[in-house]
Parts: sequence; structure tokens; C-alpha cells
Amino acid sequence: MSNFLGNTISSLTGMDLSQRFGKEWDNRSTLGTFWSLGWSILRGLAHRWRFKKIRGLFLVGKGVTLRQAHYIEAGKNFILQDHCEVNGLSQRGLIFGDKVSIGSYAIIRPTNLYGGEPGIGLKMGNNSNIGAYSYIGCSGYIEIGDNVMISPRVSIYSENHNFDQLDKVMIDQGVTRSFVKIEDDCWIAANSVILSGVTIGKGSVVAAGSIVTKDVPPYSIVAGNPAKVIKSRSLDG
Repeated sequence: MSNFLGNTISSLTGMDLSQRFGKEWDNRSTLGTFWSLGWSILRGLAHRWRFKKIRGLFLVGKGVTLRQAHYIEAGKNFILQDHCEVNGLSQRGLIFGDKVSIGSYAIIRPTNLYGGEPGIGLKMGNNSNIGAYSYIGCSGYIEIGDNVMISPRVSIYSENHNFDQLDKVMIDQGVTRSFVKIEDDCWIAANSVILSGVTIGKGSVVAAGSIVTKDVPPYSIVAGNPAKVIKSRSLDG
């Protein structure tokens, strides 16, 4: 029954579920999962008119907060999991590729919720995800490539607070906007922090709990605070 349901939903939605429900799944658990999936599809149908552009299947979990969705573009099989928050208001918008998922309680915020200058925005490639409880501060521009795994509780900041003027409190000195770029096929492990002005090269791994303050060469493994290269994944590394 599990395989039959998986194949049926796959044919109706275009999502490949045929291999996700094997013999280990009992019928009650499978039906419960499909019940939840059905509600997510219905929520997606209710919200898709708000988007600038969206293609294919769109799934929306419970308690999702969508602000200024007319600045957002998304490809096929876009998933917003329970209680995440996505604020679209930005100069270049938010652009998501195919098969992108935003984890539960994650926040994507280019612009202050209560006014101020709009942030720049975000572009995210195909088959990439943002993990649960992550914070993506795209007031500067953030670009995330294809096949990027961002684990839970990762924070990415594309701006820095100014603090040079000693005769003025820091909260009133504003910010300097910059960028963050994560190239294709990277894994950003849990509780990592990526600061503004950083490029993480293709095929790199950022170890759990790392604080990334400088560029990461392609196919590197970095760890620590501040993060340093501890190993290369390349054949000649």
C-alpha cells in the first residue's frame, strides 16, 4: 500500500516519492504523512497567487509567515516547513530554484519588519535547503548555489554594524552592507555562523559550530573560531 500511495502521489504532483515509503513503513504512518502532505499542498494553492512567480508544486506547512510575497520567485517543488518566516521585501527580490526547502522556524529577512531601507535580497539554486531554526540576514546580497546543504541553526549575515565613532552610540551608527556567496555542493553544518564579505568555495564543508570570517577555498574543510582550513577534499590536497 505504501508503494502504491507513493507512486500515485508522484504521478499527480511530480514529486518522486516512490522510494520514500518502503516495507518498513506501516500503513498508518504512511497515511498520516500523506494527510499532512495534502494539507501542505492546499496551503500552497492558497498562497501561490501572492508570489511574483512560482512554478510547479508548492508546499506550505503550518504557521508559516509570508511577508511581501510579491517580491519572491520560486521554482518547482518549493517547500516552506512549519512556522518558518520569509520576508520578501528587497531590492533584488528573493529567487529560489527547483527543489528548495526552508526548514521549520527558519527566518529569511532582508528588511526590518517595521520599516527602514529595503535590503538587497537572496538567490538560491536548485536542490538546496535551509535547515530548521536558521537565520538568513540578506540585507546585503546572499547567493547560494546548487546542491547546498545548510543544517539547522546556521546564521548567515551580509552586513556589519558600524562602531567607529566613539562620540555616538553604536546602535545609531548604522550598518555596512556586503555579501555572502556559497558556491555549489557545499555543506554548512549545524550552529555555524557565516559573516559578511565571505565566499565559500565549491565543494567545501564548514564543520559544526564554526565561525567563518574569511573566504574558504574550493573543496576545503574548515572548522573553529575563527574557521581555518583543516583538510582539503581535492585529490592533490
